[in-house]
Amino acid sequence: MRGGDGRYTRDPETAVRDAEACRLRARGLSYEQIAEQLGVSRSNAYLAVQRAIADIVREPAEEVRQLELVRLDEMHRAALGVLEATHYVVDKGKVVMWDGQPLIDDGPVLAAVDRMLKIQARRAALLGLDAEKKVSLSGGVTYEVVGVDPAQLK
Repeated sequence: MRGGDGRYTRDPETAVRDAEACRLRARGLSYEQIAEQLGVSRSNAYLAVQRAIADIVREPAEEVRQLELVRLDEMHRAALGVLEATHYVVDKGKVVMWDGQPLIDDGPVLAAVDRMLKIQARRAALLGLDAEKKVSLSGGVTYEVVGVDPAQLK
């Protein structure tokens, strides 16, 4: 059946039939035997097995993606902690003072910002949020169009 966006979506009954087709195939039945047992054509039996196999591969991949997103969230929180903390310049084990005040060290904050940008880039790549990159090639390639006079193209 088709969803609101016009794309094919399986109803639960079809998903169950696909899983059964896959189980039968795993037991060594031919596509013809599967088709006979399920009351479908041989080609539909084949497609049912292929859909079930695709689901088996897709589900663990989605679980791994979710785990990676959780890990990225944890890294982001840790970097945010560094970003929000106050850091002082330390020399020879002592806080460096400037006009009677501890000298602030911006290095850890800038490093945290850099790390957060890397985490955001990884998240965007994992979720496919980045626009496709355009690649331009230049030099060294010559095309010859056979049967066309270049003078006539001007």
